[in-house]
Amino acid sequence: MLKWLFALFLLVPLVDAAVLVYVGTQIGWALTILLVVLTALVGSLLVRAEGRRTITSIQQKLVRGDPPANNLIDGGLLIAAGALLVTPGLVTDLLGFLFAIPLTRRPIRSALKRWVIIPKLDKKTGGFATGTVYTYGFPDQDNSDTVTINSTPNESTDSDDPSRERNS
Repeated sequence: MLKWLFALFLLVPLVDAAVLVYVGTQIGWALTILLVVLTALVGSLLVRAEGRRTITSIQQKLVRGDPPANNLIDGGLLIAAGALLVTPGLVTDLLGFLFAIPLTRRPIRSALKRWVIIPKLDKKTGGFATGTVYTYGFPDQDNSDTVTINSTPNESTDSDDPSRERNS
């Protein structure tokens, strides 16, 4: 996991610099700098508004006694969005906007829960947090010598099914 994060921290600035150079040669350096500053300003306003909405939603859920799990994940995504949006670059701004806009934040939140949060909780708690606790025997036990109980009823001798063989 640490190798992936290290590669990501090296790759994202390189891609961001390459995109900035390409856009700068296409539309001019002045417009590129203006675009980067404008996306940072608009993004910070969006993150601020969404952060207030998320905090209000967390408070309302806590008052009702509901767990604000999704809202807490949204808060974390908004913190990441804020950091990405103030970082100069168009790729980081795009990622920041994806984290900040509620329409795109929901699938990102679902993916985080499915592939990061729930597996981590299962690993740390042995399945207690998500309800997938191993409840029969010992987890590492080989159950090949256990007796299997057949839950189907015994065959009756007066069945009309011709595929069954009768002991006569």
